[in-house]
Amino acid sequence: MAITHRPMRAIDVRECVHVVATRPMVAARYGKGLNDLQAVWLGLLGREAFRAVVFEESGQSRTTIIGVGVSVFVSDEFLRSLKKPPFFWVGPELTRQIARGDSPLLSDRATRRANNEGGLNLLVWDGSVRAEFIGRAEVDNAVLSTFIEEHRGFLLKELVGQPPTRETVEATLRSGGQRLSGKGEYVDWIAGSLDDVIEMPSYVGLTREKALSRVGAWMASLFVHQAPRCGFRPSEQRLLLAALRGGTDKELADELGISLATVKKHWLSIYSRVSSHLPSLFANRVAAQEEGERGKEKKQHLIAYLREHPEELRPASP
Repeated sequence: MAITHRPMRAIDVRECVHVVATRPMVAARYGKGLNDLQAVWLGLLGREAFRAVVFEESGQSRTTIIGVGVSVFVSDEFLRSLKKPPFFWVGPELTRQIARGDSPLLSDRATRRANNEGGLNLLVWDGSVRAEFIGRAEVDNAVLSTFIEEHRGFLLKELVGQPPTRETVEATLRSGGQRLSGKGEYVDWIAGSLDDVIEMPSYVGLTREKALSRVGAWMASLFVHQAPRCGFRPSEQRLLLAALRGGTDKELADELGISLATVKKHWLSIYSRVSSHLPSLFANRVAAQEEGERGKEKKQHLIAYLREHPEELRPASP
């Protein structure tokens, strides 16, 4: 059976909240806040500052949601409050603030601006898998690789999270993360029980400055950034992100809820931008005999480029 991931959709939210609720320790932290979580996540779908994926296991007869991963881009003010003792549980606090209309998430405009200059504060909201899948190597690998895939290419200035288990704390520290001290500074692990990090609100993370001194660690790799060159529009980015997962133009149109004609129009605009800003990408390619074959060849080269340059698909100001 294969473990795959895709963006969270509205139809998934109820099941994703259920996955969170099935973890007793996590559910206890939310308390009555779990009653608001579904409405909060539904209201955030489509926001640039809200990144949510579901993990699925595909069998012979059906595909089942086995986990969820959610992260957000938050304001400097919220991050400062998070780093001042007493520490709090991130998920319940975000749910509470957003439910009362006081969201600390960046607006789409602020996200684009921060990703151009200054940088973004990335906060891991929730990551949870069903109990029967905890500890399975293929699931752990899928979660880690997906997190990297979803967050490469952003201009990050800080990454903060609360790993839900002792194992994920250990993995995060091995991967270059540090524990946030009571003074609001990231420090290497000191003597003490890792269980303290799970039982009481604690944070692990990394700043851009710290990452520069940890070359080679996967967490540090998330801070590697270069400016995009093509300047794709948001509608073009959505098409390209969907195309990275595969599918025909008709399937992409259905997934995005747009017409096939609009998909083809977007491709023409995309190819025009690439030809202007990256002329070498399509240059000196062997011309196919038919237009359809030329289009397929262009798409293949472009998709290969985007896999290596995710910054082209991240929100940015014009």
